[in-house]
Amino acid sequence: MQVNSRSAVQMFYRSVYNNTHGLLKKRMRELVPVKQALLRDVRKRYGAKEVCKVTVDQAIGGMRNVFGLFYDASLLDAKTGITMRDYNIPELQEYLQKAENGHEPLPEALFWLLCTGDFPSEQEFADVQQEWKQRGQLDSETQKFILSLPKAAHPMTMLSQTLLFLQKDSQFQQVYDQGKVSKPQYWEYFYEDAMDLLAKIPRVAALIYRHKYKNGEIISADDNLDWAGNYAHMLGYNKFEVRECLRGYLSIHADHEGGNVSAHTTHLVGSALADPYLSYSAGVNGLAGPLHGLANQEVLKWLLEMREELGENISNEKIQDYVLTTIREGKVIPGYGHAVLRYTDPRFIHQKDFAARHIKDDPLVDLVRQCYHVIPPVLKTIGKIQNPWPNVDAHSGVLLYHYGMREFQYYTVVFAVSRALGCMANLIWSRAFGLPIERPGSITMRWIEEKFGENQNIK
Repeated sequence: MQVNSRSAVQMFYRSVYNNTHGLLKKRMRELVPVKQALLRDVRKRYGAKEVCKVTVDQAIGGMRNVFGLFYDASLLDAKTGITMRDYNIPELQEYLQKAENGHEPLPEALFWLLCTGDFPSEQEFADVQQEWKQRGQLDSETQKFILSLPKAAHPMTMLSQTLLFLQKDSQFQQVYDQGKVSKPQYWEYFYEDAMDLLAKIPRVAALIYRHKYKNGEIISADDNLDWAGNYAHMLGYNKFEVRECLRGYLSIHADHEGGNVSAHTTHLVGSALADPYLSYSAGVNGLAGPLHGLANQEVLKWLLEMREELGENISNEKIQDYVLTTIREGKVIPGYGHAVLRYTDPRFIHQKDFAARHIKDDPLVDLVRQCYHVIPPVLKTIGKIQNPWPNVDAHSGVLLYHYGMREFQYYTVVFAVSRALGCMANLIWSRAFGLPIERPGSITMRWIEEKFGENQNIK
């Protein structure tokens, strides 16, 4: 269905909201009062308990290891890595639905899990898949907006701007402005906006790619495909392996607890009752920062520079010397280490295993495997490095590069399509839980001196 007017779009969505709701919303309506009661009980029993102490170093140093956020969908453990609703990456791969003859988890199934805590039945999975296909149509007004964006703009800028453009259709904003919604209903309208955003974001992202890099030659959606497979198709990649790569990529990057920049920003802005479009546009802007979403590009550039300098068939000894030279120059080894993890990122292992199944005789992929064995022992000899092991970025960009996506700036857009899954699930539950606006305190250098300095007042 191609919708060509805004009024027709709104009529269609009102029909969806008033008549069908979908199995996921039905399940959410069952879960919300149960989870609300559980949270009230948790606060009653543990509300006065201390979660952690905060040092001045932590306050100044990015709040590392400060546990001050409630984010129920996922948890990051320093040893075991990310779990989504208490399931780790191998378990997600095993239990979530897959494409026919595929091995990678499908994001539609993961979103059901993130929202409900349960793996979906085949009927429930198919219902989410069909609902996203219905909601995913882009009207002509939105298409014209994307195609009018200057091609010189960064693709993440284009994505952020388009999310803001789509905000005109926010159901939450409309009912809030009209005074027709009360606090217990907020989550239902956040849900509607989140489902619309998730349904549309692969099509938006693909249209941005074709506009910026492929002379505006648009590829129509194929609704016979799943959410991730259709994204690959609209980008212009139709091999089964590429679709499988994106299915896995979009699933394992979907959430990484609430403290990372994109998730925290989305949560923070949403806590002010900014609708999902406004909130995730802000999260996307954070993801565009070089210290967050650009890491896989940095890895790829570093590996390509290594090959250019050292040639083919690089020995382990040459890699060791190259690593030490990089560190002596005051640089980090991109893709190695993590703010939280202290062991190899399970998402890296997932991608390494994917490459072992599907990719043979690719010098760059082989170099990633070689670095995995060579680099950690070198980094272990440097005392200040707490985690010498690879994270997900050590492999993800190389996979996209292998399958022909050479537009490095676009890699973060793929990341943003994935991260929308976790951010939207959290926004829905934040409103369902009735979480307040986020407002931590801050301190100044004078405050620190007065509180802890030699001349502090003794009470």
